[in-house]
Amino acid sequence: MGARGGARGCWCMHWRLCITEWVDNKGEGNKAAMRALAEGDRSPGVVGYLDTEPVAWCAFGDRSDFPRMQRSTLLQPVDDEPVISLTCLLIKKSHRSEGLLPAWITAVCDHLAETSRTRTVEAYPVEPSHGRKAGPDTAMTGIDSAFTAAGLTKVARPKRDRPVLRYHLP
Repeated sequence: MGARGGARGCWCMHWRLCITEWVDNKGEGNKAAMRALAEGDRSPGVVGYLDTEPVAWCAFGDRSDFPRMQRSTLLQPVDDEPVISLTCLLIKKSHRSEGLLPAWITAVCDHLAETSRTRTVEAYPVEPSHGRKAGPDTAMTGIDSAFTAAGLTKVARPKRDRPVLRYHLP
């Protein structure tokens, strides 16, 4: 998905580490941490393919897997319901603007419906102002319109451009 692991060497560790650890591990350290998670018992995410080419990634886990999210004043839990948090979504640069994101979100939810005991998926996308685009540092959580197109419903709005959306798995 790229030599830098998403935005600035993140490797989808932004929500999993405190800011000091994330900065200290930026790049290769975060890559090694994600590799260790991927080799563990619980999947930290899933790769999407178009034919045989990897073109998409989604990081997810139980909300408790993301300590930085738990400390965020912006992303406090909506309620006590256990959720699978979709924290990072990435479409390979060469396939952006092809409209793949809603179908990718649907595929991730289908995967989770088959593999997860937790039945509620929660996402924290950005909702750019009309006529504006999200930057890479905020777009990592996905774009609101793609989630609503995939069937997720807004359940909270802690900030003007940051809705919280949910989908109940069958």
